[in-house]
Amino acid sequence: MIAGGSEGVGAEFARQLAVAGFNLVLIARKPGPLTDTADQCRELGVEVRAISVDLLDQQSVSRIAEDTTDLEVGLLIYNAGASTCNELFLDTDLSEFQKVTDLNVTRMLEMVQHYGRSMADRGRGGIVIVGSLSGYMGAWRHSIYAGAKAFSRMFAESLWLELRERNVDVLELVLGVTRTPAMERVGLNFDAPGILVNEPAEVAAEGLAHLADGPVWV
Repeated sequence: MIAGGSEGVGAEFARQLAVAGFNLVLIARKPGPLTDTADQCRELGVEVRAISVDLLDQQSVSRIAEDTTDLEVGLLIYNAGASTCNELFLDTDLSEFQKVTDLNVTRMLEMVQHYGRSMADRGRGGIVIVGSLSGYMGAWRHSIYAGAKAFSRMFAESLWLELRERNVDVLELVLGVTRTPAMERVGLNFDAPGILVNEPAEVAAEGLAHLADGPVWV
């Protein structure tokens, strides 16, 4: 199951898992890119269930859970954490920042708890939370996003401690600058001198290769 599985790193996770023979549940807000990625994975010979839902909706995880009651989810990848508001804290309504914490913290916790419980009961599974280097330092116009990413890293470390005896791997995959559509939409200059740019396929491959090397892989 890949939340945020329609483009960028999420789509690469989907393709690489499909090549390895894993059936998929892909979750994304935009139905167009979601359908495209799902079709590409089906062409690789696996079953794909695509769920178009906005994770800012408070009922979204309940709907996802309802749509997957017949499935055993062995790997959860939460790749849906974007920065939806990059404004100065004192100049912006808290409701806009609430969207950042809803997406990066609240929905992530809801999904990890729901599917993590079944994994722990079965004694096998894996959880990947896609994080950001923003969680290691404060940044101008990133007060809430940086804080949310710092939270997810501490959460992953703690959950790793709780689940390691239950045979459930937990990994916070910390991304640096990655050439994704989301990064392009916010206007990031990938050609700035000295900047190290990662490609989505490389990032996804590294994350899957180090799933058992948690709790954090940068």
